[in-house]
Amino acid sequence: MFDIGASELLLIAIVAVVVIGPKDLPLALRTAGRWIGKVRRVSGHFRAGVETMIREAELAEMEKKWREQNEAIMREFPAADATAEAGLIGQDPGTVRSADPPAAPSPAAEPAEKPLPKRRSKAAKPADPAA
Repeated sequence: MFDIGASELLLIAIVAVVVIGPKDLPLALRTAGRWIGKVRRVSGHFRAGVETMIREAELAEMEKKWREQNEAIMREFPAADATAEAGLIGQDPGTVRSADPPAAPSPAAEPAEKPLPKRRSKAAKPADPAA
């Protein structure tokens, strides 16, 4: 970002030791570190806010585009029977009701249940004399 090389960093360290003094230098570096951390947090919040605004603007633009495409399709292919479409509004896709209830399956048509095989419990196993 600032493109500071090793020689520039060494010069800054020497000037800091001379100006601040070796006794107060650790406190000054800690204070500078705290300020840098605060600046990074604020810039991170700002960047996240800008990215959120950009994402919302893109979504609004895409929704507008989809709405226009949907209107064009609806104009090109109008509904043949508006009453059939109106009857489906508000229903779940899999719950379209018919006039007759579905017929119950006959009991003879159901397959007989197979009994489950018996399982041995661990306690019922014979002990191995070789072990």
